[in-house]
Amino acid sequence: QVQPVESGGGLVQPGGSLRLSCVASLNIFSIGAGGWYRQAPGKQRELVAAITGGGSTNYADSVKGRFTISRDKNTVYLQMNSLKPEDTAVYYCNAGWAPTILTRGRYWGQGTQVTVSS
Repeated sequence: QVQPVESGGGLVQPGGSLRLSCVASLNIFSIGAGGWYRQAPGKQRELVAAITGGGSTNYADSVKGRFTISRDKNTVYLQMNSLKPEDTAVYYCNAGWAPTILTRGRYWGQGTQVTVSS
Protein backbone atom coordinates (compact mmCIF):
# COMPACT_ATOMS: atom_id res chain seq x y z
CA GLN A 1 0.00 0.00 0.00
CA VAL A 2 1.38 3.36 -1.01
CA GLN A 3 0.71 6.12 1.50
CA PRO A 4 2.51 9.39 0.84
CA VAL A 5 3.57 11.26 3.97
CA GLU A 6 4.47 14.95 3.78
CA SER A 7 6.67 17.03 6.04
CA GLY A 8 8.30 20.44 6.05
CA GLY A 9 5.43 22.89 6.16
CA GLY A 10 5.27 25.84 8.52
CA LEU A 11 5.17 29.59 8.90
CA VAL A 12 7.60 31.72 6.91
CA GLN A 13 7.94 35.40 6.13
CA PRO A 14 7.46 36.75 2.60
CA GLY A 15 10.63 36.22 0.60
CA GLY A 16 11.63 33.24 2.69
CA SER A 17 12.13 29.59 1.76
CA LEU A 18 10.75 26.20 2.76
CA ARG A 19 11.46 22.68 1.62
CA LEU A 20 8.68 20.12 1.56
CA SER A 21 9.35 16.39 1.52
CA CYS A 22 7.07 13.49 0.68
CA VAL A 23 7.97 9.89 1.37
CA ALA A 24 6.15 6.98 -0.27
CA SER A 25 6.88 3.29 -0.55
CA LEU A 26 7.53 0.80 -3.35
CA ASN A 27 9.78 3.17 -5.35
CA ILE A 28 6.68 4.74 -6.84
CA PHE A 29 8.43 8.01 -7.62
CA SER A 30 11.11 6.34 -9.71
CA ILE A 31 8.62 4.13 -11.56
CA GLY A 32 5.65 6.48 -11.94
CA ALA A 33 5.25 10.12 -11.01
CA GLY A 34 4.94 12.41 -8.04
CA GLY A 35 3.56 15.85 -7.60
CA TRP A 36 2.60 18.63 -5.27
CA TYR A 37 -0.82 20.25 -5.24
CA ARG A 38 -2.15 23.00 -3.02
CA GLN A 39 -5.52 24.17 -1.83
CA ALA A 40 -6.21 27.56 -0.32
CA PRO A 41 -9.43 28.28 1.62
CA GLY A 42 -12.37 28.65 -0.74
CA LYS A 43 -10.36 27.56 -3.76
CA GLN A 44 -9.98 24.38 -5.75
CA ARG A 45 -6.97 22.15 -5.40
CA GLU A 46 -4.40 23.07 -8.04
CA LEU A 47 -1.20 21.64 -9.42
CA VAL A 48 1.99 23.21 -8.15
CA ALA A 49 4.60 20.92 -9.69
CA ALA A 50 4.98 17.35 -10.89
CA ILE A 51 7.84 15.06 -11.86
CA THR A 52 8.08 11.66 -13.52
CA GLY A 53 10.52 8.87 -12.80
CA GLY A 54 12.33 9.87 -15.99
CA GLY A 55 12.73 13.43 -14.75
CA SER A 56 10.14 15.30 -16.81
CA THR A 57 8.69 18.20 -14.86
CA ASN A 58 5.68 20.48 -14.99
CA TYR A 59 5.10 23.67 -13.01
CA ALA A 60 2.23 26.04 -12.49
CA ASP A 61 2.96 29.40 -14.08
CA SER A 62 2.64 31.10 -10.72
CA VAL A 63 5.62 29.22 -9.25
CA LYS A 64 7.98 28.97 -12.22
CA GLY A 65 11.41 30.31 -11.34
CA ARG A 66 10.67 30.14 -7.60
CA PHE A 67 9.86 26.49 -6.87
CA THR A 68 11.85 23.39 -7.82
CA ILE A 69 10.62 19.82 -7.69
CA SER A 70 13.04 16.93 -7.43
CA ARG A 71 12.98 13.30 -6.41
CA ASP A 72 14.92 10.28 -5.44
CA LYS A 73 13.70 6.70 -5.23
CA ASN A 74 11.23 7.13 -2.40
CA THR A 75 10.98 10.86 -1.81
CA VAL A 76 9.73 13.89 -3.72
CA TYR A 77 10.91 17.32 -2.66
CA LEU A 78 9.56 20.79 -3.30
CA GLN A 79 12.04 23.60 -2.74
CA MET A 80 10.10 26.84 -2.40
CA ASN A 81 11.99 30.14 -2.61
CA SER A 82 10.85 33.76 -2.71
CA LEU A 83 7.61 32.79 -1.04
CA LYS A 84 4.63 35.12 -1.31
CA PRO A 85 1.50 35.44 0.84
CA GLU A 86 -0.52 34.00 -2.05
CA ASP A 87 1.46 30.76 -1.70
CA THR A 88 -0.35 30.15 1.59
CA ALA A 89 -2.27 26.88 1.34
CA VAL A 90 -2.37 23.26 2.39
CA TYR A 91 0.12 21.41 0.21
CA TYR A 92 -0.67 17.83 -0.74
CA CYS A 93 1.67 15.19 -2.11
CA ASN A 94 0.36 13.07 -4.96
CA ALA A 95 1.76 9.78 -6.27
CA GLY A 96 0.84 7.51 -9.12
CA TRP A 97 2.13 4.51 -11.06
CA ALA A 98 1.64 6.09 -14.48
CA PRO A 99 4.80 7.95 -15.57
CA THR A 100 2.98 11.08 -16.63
CA ILE A 101 2.85 14.66 -15.40
CA LEU A 102 -0.44 15.25 -17.19
CA THR A 103 -2.80 13.51 -14.78
CA ARG A 104 -3.12 13.07 -11.04
CA GLY A 105 -2.06 9.84 -9.41
CA ARG A 106 -4.37 7.83 -7.19
CA TYR A 107 -2.52 8.33 -3.90
CA TRP A 108 -2.69 11.43 -1.71
CA GLY A 109 -0.92 12.51 1.42
CA GLN A 110 -2.68 14.11 4.37
CA GLY A 111 -1.42 17.59 3.56
CA THR A 112 0.93 20.05 5.22
CA GLN A 113 0.14 23.69 5.94
CA VAL A 114 2.32 26.42 4.45
CA THR A 115 1.67 29.94 5.71
CA VAL A 116 3.50 32.95 4.30
CA SER A 117 2.97 35.96 6.50
CA SER A 118 4.87 38.74 8.22
